[in-house]
Amino acid sequence: MFRKRLFSLLPYVLISLLPCSCFAEIDKTKYITIDEITPGMDATCLTVYKGTEIEKFNLKVVDVVRDFTPGKNAILVMGTDERFIHTGPVAGCSGSPVYINGRLAGALAFAWIYSKDPLYGVTPIEEILSVGGSAPADKMSSAPVLDFSKPIDLKTAYHQTINCIKSPSQTAGGISMLPCPLATTLPQTAFAGLADTFESAGLLPVSGGASGKLFPEYADMPMKPGGILSLPLVYGDIELSAIGTITEVAGDKVYAFGHSFLGQGSIDVPMATGYVHTIVANVVRSFKFGQTIDVKGAVYADETSAIVGTIGKKAATIPMRITIERFNDAKTRIYNCQIVSHRYFTPLLLEVCLSGTATMLGPLPAEHTVLYKTRIGIQGYKPICFENFSSSAALEDCLSDSIGAISLIMNNPYNRPAITSLDFEIKILPKTAVSHIWNFEVSNTTAKLGQTITASTTLESYLTGNKTYKIEIKIPDDIPPGEYELVAMGDNDYRQFVTKLAPYKYTPENLPDLINIINDIANKKRNNLYVVLTLPQGGIALEKSELPQLPLTKTLLLNNEKRSTSVQPASEWLQRTIPLETIVLDSKSFTITVEKK
Repeated sequence: MFRKRLFSLLPYVLISLLPCSCFAEIDKTKYITIDEITPGMDATCLTVYKGTEIEKFNLKVVDVVRDFTPGKNAILVMGTDERFIHTGPVAGCSGSPVYINGRLAGALAFAWIYSKDPLYGVTPIEEILSVGGSAPADKMSSAPVLDFSKPIDLKTAYHQTINCIKSPSQTAGGISMLPCPLATTLPQTAFAGLADTFESAGLLPVSGGASGKLFPEYADMPMKPGGILSLPLVYGDIELSAIGTITEVAGDKVYAFGHSFLGQGSIDVPMATGYVHTIVANVVRSFKFGQTIDVKGAVYADETSAIVGTIGKKAATIPMRITIERFNDAKTRIYNCQIVSHRYFTPLLLEVCLSGTATMLGPLPAEHTVLYKTRIGIQGYKPICFENFSSSAALEDCLSDSIGAISLIMNNPYNRPAITSLDFEIKILPKTAVSHIWNFEVSNTTAKLGQTITASTTLESYLTGNKTYKIEIKIPDDIPPGEYELVAMGDNDYRQFVTKLAPYKYTPENLPDLINIINDIANKKRNNLYVVLTLPQGGIALEKSELPQLPLTKTLLLNNEKRSTSVQPASEWLQRTIPLETIVLDSKSFTITVEKK
């Protein structure tokens, strides 16, 4: 079942509401207020059902509902036009202006899920015109809350980001704000893992929207009430745009949607004219199948009753380049585009773009390897650059490294500089490159201080068969006799091992530190075999500086709980690293008993 963000719960994610009595006086020669509206009055609305032509549709006022939600009113109207009756409520009609006695009354904004009739809720014009009049809040309610007090983990940050928005439970009446169709040139499969997330944000993914470059004859088309308002979240060689309708144009200000877009208060998103190919009539939710034509300005306010933009204003966007090589494609595909800069939606849109371009010619084969490079430009700081690969894991590792990194930078608590560029290279090969530890043995499970032991690890791979690797490890002379663990492990287990024993290595204290940690984590090659001998704890780690051989008296002094500097026990281990051609998926261990000489 569709999961929608419900109109009655919109105040939960928006800035504080103004009571109706606080709305500014409006020109009653142009606008009609709810005090003048009664049931049975004839009304009309303007909207686009085909191309760019704004058409008039007849309506009948059902009633006026005061305090529909706290401090907000609504006008109920029924469509009487045959096309309205056939389609029922249409996603993309959000913002369609409603006129009564020749004066603007408000905008179509919400409807009832599975409604058999074209019954719409209208946001009154006085509430729409009040949007953008007060200082917008800087805080964004739907940004992911990431924990920077613990060791950084890119995969955790990635999953917290894509699961940030949760769809509210549906009310008994099934009231829903009209969603905005999200038109895109990417395949519908690009939204497979995020469809519910976008739908719960009021966006309805619809594949098939082409570039506005196909409509040069409409380049000079002005913005006017009833026309399409497109919000191009990604544009260029990739198109991804939210489609709605313009309610009113006052000077250089454009009011639209009749409800919020993302519910962010302050926002900076391009706004453009648009084109409708057709209305897709659907028993669940009919929608406008359309696309962007030409960017005209930028939206700056996103509140409960409407969005507001300025014609001629330019939104801050990030230049993005995606390069895709596939085993079944004779040419390298390069996509150059712009993506909006938004703490939460940039990572989500990026996932769709990377997934969509990588699978444009079909899903990954059962046996596959993904090689990828990422570069994230950061204003005033060194870039994040990494190169790695994964195998038999679809795009999970590529996405978690790239999107986890971007989300951490855009949502860190230290400083939030602008992202200046995004560059991704993905190469997909039709082969697997994974192996398991078939056997792990040591020359001696009992050794004396200073003695050298030999560890043999045999890896089993589907393509290369069994292959044995031998390394020598010398037992230190200065450790106490006892039992120690010797572990052979792949990259995933090694990352967990290091994070557990030395969490201070991956816990950031400022933005440059965070950038260094991300670069370190993402550049750790997955095709390494690690053989590690754990050693007893000794000394301390003062912030990120290790003091392993510190005398006990100084350790106690520095480890005083009254100190403001972070102090943790320092861990040590002996490590041997063997580069491989495959990714080791598991681990095996031995207990080594160390005796005196």
